[in-house]
Amino acid sequence: MTERKKVLLRLDPAVHDALSRWAGDELRSTNAQIEFLLRRALGEAGRLPKAAGPMRGPGRPRRDARPDDENDRDGDHGE
Repeated sequence: MTERKKVLLRLDPAVHDALSRWAGDELRSTNAQIEFLLRRALGEAGRLPKAAGPMRGPGRPRRDARPDDENDRDGDHGE
């Protein structure tokens, strides 16, 4: 997996609160909501890079879909 960029973002507190509530309504973190909105805006402007990987859907990943468990579905731990 490629390393993610870290960005410091200063927001008006009221904007942050509204964004946080919106993110919660859609089962996303505030960070994921910001990325979702940025990707949507880039796509609408025709500026989303083709090299940008897909974004994970809202909510927590299912337990059986986590990469750590993919090779251990039968519970034998590779033995």
